[in-house]
Amino acid sequence: MEKLRSKLGFICDMDGVIYHGNTLLNGVKEFVNWLQKNNKRFLFLTNNSQKSPKELQQKLQRMGLDVPAENFYTAALATASFLQSQGASTAYVIGDAGLTNALYDVGITINDVDPEYVVIGETENYNFESIKKATMLVNKGAKLIGTNADLTTPTDKGEVPACKALVAPVEYATNRAAYFVGKPNPLMMRAAMERFHEVGIHSADVAMIGDRMDTDIIAAMESGLDPILVLSGVSSRETVTRFPFRPRLILNGVGDIVL
Repeated sequence: MEKLRSKLGFICDMDGVIYHGNTLLNGVKEFVNWLQKNNKRFLFLTNNSQKSPKELQQKLQRMGLDVPAENFYTAALATASFLQSQGASTAYVIGDAGLTNALYDVGITINDVDPEYVVIGETENYNFESIKKATMLVNKGAKLIGTNADLTTPTDKGEVPACKALVAPVEYATNRAAYFVGKPNPLMMRAAMERFHEVGIHSADVAMIGDRMDTDIIAAMESGLDPILVLSGVSSRETVTRFPFRPRLILNGVGDIVL
């Protein structure tokens, strides 16, 4: 545990690590206070593309936690960065404001006639018409992008479909495989790590804390970060045994770090 506490930087998943739905998890407030008191660099990383960093900041404020907007990095931002690197200028989007605004911010305009890309993220406004439109556009040549490869996401009421589940009908209907930008794609992790490189902190000095073996822990391992699993989300100790790799530490929650 002392090795973990000595890290200079921390990347933390949000759903299942910081909160469930609209409920802050036990020990999170103490953990964030510890990070700030000890001048640790930290980034809250989420595969969910629905909310902007400002909206995530406001969500945590409502839970009694003050974290600056610049301490959040989302799959929407990673997707926008990726498309910008590819020279994209147009996209048809199935997603919420966090995604569309991130695309606008890098100069990508929304186009439902002949876009270069079809981009799908989490949204409450998912319907057959949008699936049909996406299918037709991909068949006409648009490239299919998913903001992340999560099948489900935890909420106060249980697991609900996430991005990969929403992309699947378009993949099946077009016989095209989507490219998923978020965790465990190292692309997102490299973009997140740039925040640490700017202040001279490198991967060996950073821990990645997450609740999913199939995204968070893989992402940490493949990016050279210290992989830490918490059991406050979707994983259990039994879950860990199903995978051919292990996290370095298994904690009940982030509060264990400051006990």
